Amino acid sequence: MHAVLHTVSMDGLVVIGEGEKDEAPMLHNGESIGDGTPPEVDIAVDPLEGTRLCALGMPSALAVIALSERGTMFDPGPCVYMEKMAAREHLADLLDLDRPLGETVGLIAERKGTEVNDVMVVMLDRPRHQDAMDAVRAAGARVRLITDGDVSAALLAVDGSNAVDLLWGIGGTPEGVISAAAIKCTGGALVGRLWPRDDEERTAAVEAGYDLSRVLTQDELVRGDDAFFSATGVTDGDVLQGVRYEGTRGASTESLVMRSRSGTVRRIGSRHDRSKLRALTGYRYG
Repeated sequence: MHAVLHTVSMDGLVVIGEGEKDEAPMLHNGESIGDGTPPEVDIAVDPLEGTRLCALGMPSALAVIALSERGTMFDPGPCVYMEKMAAREHLADLLDLDRPLGETVGLIAERKGTEVNDVMVVMLDRPRHQDAMDAVRAAGARVRLITDGDVSAALLAVDGSNAVDLLWGIGGTPEGVISAAAIKCTGGALVGRLWPRDDEERTAAVEAGYDLSRVLTQDELVRGDDAFFSATGVTDGDVLQGVRYEGTRGASTESLVMRSRSGTVRRIGSRHDRSKLRALTGYRYG
């Protein structure tokens, strides 16, 4: 992805990338990419959302990127994690990071007109979420745990064609902004709040002028009405099919490409000739 982005006709600035969070050597915050020609855009990128998922051959690893007009994408500064909630549009007013989660799932059941045990919350399987898991289960609702990949989980939460009603949890800020861009395209709602990992990160954020109590919506994480989102499946998952190799040369991929201004959502199936790609770029593809 890094090599491809540097050849694209645009003047791009990586507002949030994976460099700081995962100590990655490329696509770091503040990096300029593209060939320098207009349009000027902000970029949020996760070249491999679900690194562990991909390494272990588990579902739902994606390559994702979001673009918006220059100056419209939220820059989280030193905070690489945030609290998040996401749901379908008709549940938007029920998203509250301060209300007890057990009460929220009850309100969702009431809004849906179902029993609480028909409500499903997806969240990352992390020790920091244990109290929330217990609260959801005590209320009678269900928990779907994922090991990684909360962009795909956010897409599930805002899509009415599956059993997931709510995304909740503390995950990466890059994924939060990327999810916000996707939700502006597809519809739905997301709220988030910066979550410093330690006192040093908290102090750095406060000194930089961040209000750590502020709750941000998708329209504050990605302002304006012209955002783009794209995701390509790496491993098979609920949202996208993963890469399929076809003999010694071929490969197929499935991608989502969206634009908020038009509300267009395209699902694109592509076939690739790996030998030609290697000859053109010098990179090995599979």
